[in-house]
Amino acid sequence: MDTFQALLMGFQTALTPANLFVCMVGILIGTLVGALPGIGPTGAVAILLPASYQLGPAAALILLAGIYYGTQYGGTVTSVLMNVPGESSSVVTTFDGHQMAKQGRAGIALGIAAIGSFVGGTLSVIGLMVLGPMLADYALAFGPPEYFALMVLALSLITAFTGKSLTRGLISTVFGLLIGCVGDDVISGDPRLTFGISGLLDGIQFLPVAVGLFGVSEMIESLLEKEGPKIIKADVGWRRVLPDWSDLRQSTGPILRGSVLGFLVGVLPGAGATIASFLSYGLEQKVSKHPERFGHGAIEGVAGPETANNASTGGAFVPMLSLGIPGSGTTAVLLGGFLMFGLHPGPALFKEAPDVVWGLIASMYIGNVALAVINIGFIPLMVLIMDRISPYLRLLVVILAVMGVYSFRNTVLDVVVMLTFAVIGLFMKKYEFPLAPVVLGLILGDRAEISLRQSMTISQNDMSIFLTHPIAAVLLIAAVVSFFLPVISKALGRMRSVE
Repeated sequence: MDTFQALLMGFQTALTPANLFVCMVGILIGTLVGALPGIGPTGAVAILLPASYQLGPAAALILLAGIYYGTQYGGTVTSVLMNVPGESSSVVTTFDGHQMAKQGRAGIALGIAAIGSFVGGTLSVIGLMVLGPMLADYALAFGPPEYFALMVLALSLITAFTGKSLTRGLISTVFGLLIGCVGDDVISGDPRLTFGISGLLDGIQFLPVAVGLFGVSEMIESLLEKEGPKIIKADVGWRRVLPDWSDLRQSTGPILRGSVLGFLVGVLPGAGATIASFLSYGLEQKVSKHPERFGHGAIEGVAGPETANNASTGGAFVPMLSLGIPGSGTTAVLLGGFLMFGLHPGPALFKEAPDVVWGLIASMYIGNVALAVINIGFIPLMVLIMDRISPYLRLLVVILAVMGVYSFRNTVLDVVVMLTFAVIGLFMKKYEFPLAPVVLGLILGDRAEISLRQSMTISQNDMSIFLTHPIAAVLLIAAVVSFFLPVISKALGRMRSVE
């Protein structure tokens, strides 16, 4: 099946009334969630993951993906009008977007961000459509040794998620690997770390851990805080969000550059939308003839980063769908969504479940068009809704999370696990332990163990199997380089600062 035929099949899946409806719901939820400071795409996807289980694989993944790329624009509203980023990738938008709002150009800032989001999102889906199957075809040669090496490479990328402290990142990763060991042994079937609790024989499920760490912990933390800042009143009627020809001319270059840069950064596991937006802002400053305008309301400082953070979402799906490597915390949760339905992202996914994969890709085209219409035409309504529901949303989300996790397997144990990890998440954030490595360790550790045990069985416990298989050897070398390169770079940076 060629790419064009596959895409047509995907549109047949995505354009069914049910899937079209959940796509619209997803981008609306994502836009609103992105506009509410503190929730973020990872928490939103994690909270709604159990509730989406009843929809079936195609509809559920279309819904969750819509939330993911919808949040990338939603944070723009609070960044421009409140100088408060809804999520981390919108931090850069505050630099010039809020200054534009102070100058009476809030509508133009929101409008150009919507246009950039549409262009970047659409071009990144084209890149996903071209590169995803190509990468999957090359990966079909993978056996257990290659898969183990690939999982090691994925785990080595935790250096991108560690934040300020590599040590804390490693501790979080080991914690995730330890959680993954709970349950029956993958080969012998003997119970491990269950402490006599029969409900843990199947292991600690991904859903309650993800919802607790990313969703409920964030909501509890928000409930403990004082009331947030008010939205600055501004004229954001639809006529005021349409940029003129001068604005479009200044923004065309940043939008195109942001599309390419965002997609390439998104493909790199662990990079994500935040890095893409910062890199885009720095690039626009470098190429601008008037860099002194940045930070004082330069429209390029909004157009480039907003395009890049949306383009990164399509790029992040490339390694996740083709290799099973999540490119960010959100795609790690989405990876869990695939596994929830018995689908294993990787080389065979495009052949085993083409309707789901291409339906998801086609829905992203539809979703980007819908996002452009919603973001340009309904900004005033979005601002009004956000202002009205924000005081009550956090409590509502906690209630829905409890109900959703319980309904997944109808067991109170999952709710207890979720609440336990919500408390753990609060302490981890307080002491600056990153959460994403826990998820990576939980998801990838189990798959790495299975591949390792299978490889050892094939080679009769001869570890040289990983060196005699060329692809596995290359991937392990890449893992070593991936892990130590950031460490070496930080050490060299400290040495230069001392000098």
